[in-house]
Amino acid sequence: MRCVHRRAAALVGPAGAAMVAAGAVMLLRGRGGRKEIRAELAAQRIAFPGHGLPARLAPHAGAPVRTGPQAHAYAELIKDHLTHATGGRTYAEITEELHSTGGDDEKLTRLRQTAFMGETLRGSLLSAYQAWHLTTLVQGLGALFTGVGAALVLTARDLSRPGGHH
Repeated sequence: MRCVHRRAAALVGPAGAAMVAAGAVMLLRGRGGRKEIRAELAAQRIAFPGHGLPARLAPHAGAPVRTGPQAHAYAELIKDHLTHATGGRTYAEITEELHSTGGDDEKLTRLRQTAFMGETLRGSLLSAYQAWHLTTLVQGLGALFTGVGAALVLTARDLSRPGGHH
């Protein structure tokens, strides 16, 4: 029986150590990713208006956009502005309308440009929001790997001791 415990310890110990190492890397990468998202958002110098926000966004009044949830909230603000500016039409719909008029309608051309810029910024902000969620997932998995790996290392240590199979 002792031989079985030594073999188990020889397998479980290295697996646990590998999980601890992988968990630590995941924690560091998640933290680094979050730091990079913050830096990129800060570089954009986006801030919520100090007043005139819809009630659901009022808590953000005057705040700079620095986090994934703030990027999502600002993307919602852009969506509201675009809906108002375009009458609910998308860039593709406005483009189709412009083409149906022969492409010479200056008002539709400007509206298409507004829709394009708004949808592009909104998409970028939503990408930051999704990346924020990925960093949360990576950090959570890193913590899980570290904890399970540490438990496996301790189990292997216990199995390798005389009488340690309790």
